[in-house]
Amino acid sequence: MYKNIYNANQNPMYRQRISIQQAKQIALQRIPGRVLHANMDMENGTLVYEIFILTPHNRIYEVEVIARTGRIKKIEEENDFD
Repeated sequence: MYKNIYNANQNPMYRQRISIQQAKQIALQRIPGRVLHANMDMENGTLVYEIFILTPHNRIYEVEVIARTGRIKKIEEENDFD
């Protein structure tokens, strides 16, 4: 009669706390510019949004935002040698 809607083996993407739009806003507050690309990735068991931002000075930064908390995990300037 009643259906159990809780599934402990759910895909981790469904347990995220913030949206990709929220992650972009968090990243842009730290590194002003234009978002070039954003995606979600699993790093060491933690879901993170990877936001790539082009600054007004033509530099590209990758900002990693933890999907569950919205906390910035890492900010890294990209270079042509990667």
